[in-house]
Amino acid sequence: MSAESGVSTFRDAGGLWEGHDVMEVASPQGWEKNPQLVLEFYNQRRRQLHQVQPHAGHLALSALQNKYQVQIVTQNVDNLHERAGSQQVLHLHGELMKVRSTGNDNYIVPWENDLNWGDTCPSGFQLRPHIVWFGEAVPAMHQAITMVERAEVVVVIGTSLQVYPAAGLLNYAASTTPIFYIDPKPAAVNHFGRNIQVIPETAGKGVPLFIEKLNQL
Repeated sequence: MSAESGVSTFRDAGGLWEGHDVMEVASPQGWEKNPQLVLEFYNQRRRQLHQVQPHAGHLALSALQNKYQVQIVTQNVDNLHERAGSQQVLHLHGELMKVRSTGNDNYIVPWENDLNWGDTCPSGFQLRPHIVWFGEAVPAMHQAITMVERAEVVVVIGTSLQVYPAAGLLNYAASTTPIFYIDPKPAAVNHFGRNIQVIPETAGKGVPLFIEKLNQL
C-alpha cells in the first residue's frame, strides 16, 4: 500500500531493506547486537515518512467512510492512512511514529523525530521503536481476527500474502463474505470455493475499481 507513496519495502529487495538484512534491523537479536544501528535505521524511515504523502488509494479508502463503516487492518507502520483521513486504523506491526519503553511494553508515546541511544522512559529504560519485529508476538492480532470475522466485505490491498500471521487473516472471513484482492503482481490464491475477486492493479488504481464493484453489490 505504501510503496506508491515512495516508502521503502523490504519484500521488493530480496529480503534487503535499504541495504540491510532485515534480521539486523527488525529482530530482537539485531537490537541486542547493535541497537544504535537499529535506531538509526528507523530514524531514516521516520525522516523519509516526513517527505512522502498519501496517494490516491489512501484517499479513496478515506472517502469510502462517507458511505460505509471502514476498518483498516494494516501491516504498514507508517501513518499515511491516518494522514489521508481514515479514522479506524489497526496497525498489526506497530507504528513508526511511536516509541515504547524496553522495560514497560505499556509505555508507548508519539515520537516525531530521531530516537537516540540514551533516550529513556520516566522509569529510566531505553526507548525503542514501537515496531513488531520478526520473532515477536503480534498483540493486535486477536482484534484483527474479530474485525475480519465480522466484516461484510473484505479487501486485501498490496500484499505478497507471505508474512504470517497477517496473511492468514483471510481464513477468518465468513464463507459467504465477498473478498477482493488488489495487487499488481497478485500471489496465487487458493480459493477453497471462496468468492475472491482479483484486481491486478496498484492500490492507487485498484481501490477505485474495487469501490465501483462494491457499489454494485
